[in-house]
Amino acid sequence: MRTGTANLPLHGGAAPRWLFQRMTALAREIARLIVEAYGPHDLLLRLADPFWFQSLGCVLGFDWHSSGVTTTTCGALKEGLKGLEGELGVFVCGGKGATSRKTPQMIEDHAARHSIARDPAELVYASRISAKVDSAAVQDGYQLYHHTFVFTRAGDWSVVQQGMSDANRCARRYHWISEGLESYVNEPHSAICAQNREPQVLNMVARDSEQSRRTTALLSRERPQAIAREIEKMQSLTLPRRHQLLVRDLRPASVERILLKTYERPPGDFEALLGASGVGAKTIRALALVAELVHGVEASWRDPAQFAFAHGGKDGHPFPVDRPTYDHSIEVLREAVNRARIGDRDRMEALRRLARFQTPRRSS
Repeated sequence: MRTGTANLPLHGGAAPRWLFQRMTALAREIARLIVEAYGPHDLLLRLADPFWFQSLGCVLGFDWHSSGVTTTTCGALKEGLKGLEGELGVFVCGGKGATSRKTPQMIEDHAARHSIARDPAELVYASRISAKVDSAAVQDGYQLYHHTFVFTRAGDWSVVQQGMSDANRCARRYHWISEGLESYVNEPHSAICAQNREPQVLNMVARDSEQSRRTTALLSRERPQAIAREIEKMQSLTLPRRHQLLVRDLRPASVERILLKTYERPPGDFEALLGASGVGAKTIRALALVAELVHGVEASWRDPAQFAFAHGGKDGHPFPVDRPTYDHSIEVLREAVNRARIGDRDRMEALRRLARFQTPRRSS
């Protein structure tokens, strides 16, 4: 099982209507057949795998190397499953931009109409805290603008969200899964896979940041004025290059206003601090830097992204081809497409795409 991230070039525009209609139809049938053959939880596991998700987008016919594959594939799945939620026991919430902020209400609406095994408040929390982690606790330079939350009647869930970076004109997609998740703030991604690694990333959910998480939570309970003074000192000192980069856009007065809320209602731990209203990337960064400067507690500065491939490479790099997984991926999609209730032309086009992913020929 993999969850994590994928990096994609940032592209504008939208899918043509004729294509999106077909993407919606094919996404609906693929999802229905996966749920029928393997159950709704299996669909969540697949959506949480950045490689399978990318493959799904390719099978649906969208550009494989475009940031739009995330928003369009999620949109096609959401539109395709509309009206089938009760039958399948799978609910798709959220979306791009302003729609992403309606996710909590969408979760509650589905829970009100259908019998859900888990308290919807827990699902709303999972949606919000996963977005907070990838926007504030992992500061890699990507601003979230898309958030899709998929859950089942059993209360299991998966998240697909994406951020953009104006600096490098790339998008980064983040995947989550509830299965096996022990902590939202301590290595919550079972694997983080991407093509590019950023040189400086404040990673507060790294295992190495455990002491920093405890210290920042304690600092958030102190008088806001004291923290603001420390930030002012940092802005006037000669600090390591990364500190100069991270300190220059902090505003002591703004951070002080946010910390007044945490001072009046002290958070019990880092997760509670992260989930507090108004606490974002700058507040977390300010506390992490003060924790290092005053208490000598350093957070992790390593980008959690790693280089990875879906099935390996024919020459054994970065690892030999995982043939069982490769064959399973082909068979699941082949079965889905063969049984899909779509036109012959669309079926043949999809099969031609799948044929290109057959076991690679031996190199001469």
